Amino acid sequence: MSESNPSGLSDNAASAIAYVTFVPAIVFLVMPPYNASPNVRFHSWQSIFLNIAAIVVCIALSIVFAVAWAILPFGFYAIGHLIWLLIDLAWFIIWLVCILRALNGVRFKLPIIGALAEKQAGV
Repeated sequence: MSESNPSGLSDNAASAIAYVTFVPAIVFLVMPPYNASPNVRFHSWQSIFLNIAAIVVCIALSIVFAVAWAILPFGFYAIGHLIWLLIDLAWFIIWLVCILRALNGVRFKLPIIGALAEKQAGV
């Protein structure tokens, strides 16, 4: 179990909270004593990069599906919605795994994003 900071929030808890949205991640990167913890910095950066990746994928899929729905027949709507739901489910599972691993004190590196987070965190 990780040690508590003077605020009463452990490094593991702060690392997990960093995944809630990008806002706590940015706060933990700026606010002492959390910005001194390599583990919290890593998870904060990974959370920020995961949010950026999710936004980029969402925009790209929106463009692809908009073009496909304009060109393809009506039956594609159901398939498109199913694909979109599966992608949303995958994002949710990745997010949940990151939170649970951070809460347990495990530095779970996502492919590509994890290496960027380590580089930014200076770990």
